[in-house]
Amino acid sequence: MSAVLKPEARLEPLNEALLDDVLRVEQRAYSHPWTRGNFVDSLKAGYQVMTLMGGDTVLGYFVAMEGVEEVHLLNITVAPEFQGQGWAVLMLDALSVWSRGRGAHWLWLEVRASNNRAQQVYERYGYRRVGERKNYYPAHSGHREDAVVMSLKL
Repeated sequence: MSAVLKPEARLEPLNEALLDDVLRVEQRAYSHPWTRGNFVDSLKAGYQVMTLMGGDTVLGYFVAMEGVEEVHLLNITVAPEFQGQGWAVLMLDALSVWSRGRGAHWLWLEVRASNNRAQQVYERYGYRRVGERKNYYPAHSGHREDAVVMSLKL
């Protein structure tokens, strides 16, 4: 069952004070979560790392890497208890606006082949499947899972 949030939501850059909360969300959301090092490295590299806050609660976050006339979405996550409430679309909107402002013409992402729910969100948003990456993601018992590559023309 999803939690209902009353406070107004806002996006803010990820900072050290929020990192533990983001890591807790990451660990609840994924079987193979990002590590603290992944987030710290993203911040050090200057990637766009935004946290969606509802009051003092982390609702979600995204990490995006800018390239030449394109942006690559590396991670977008909504806390499990807040999924299905439109927060992913709000973050995709923010990412699209930021990307256009940086001169990007394309957004790119990979998603697990088994993550049908996320693929549907991306497709409704306008992303199109453009390929796959074999054995891209770690999976259980030392196996690997394919990724679906998707893109959005801005």
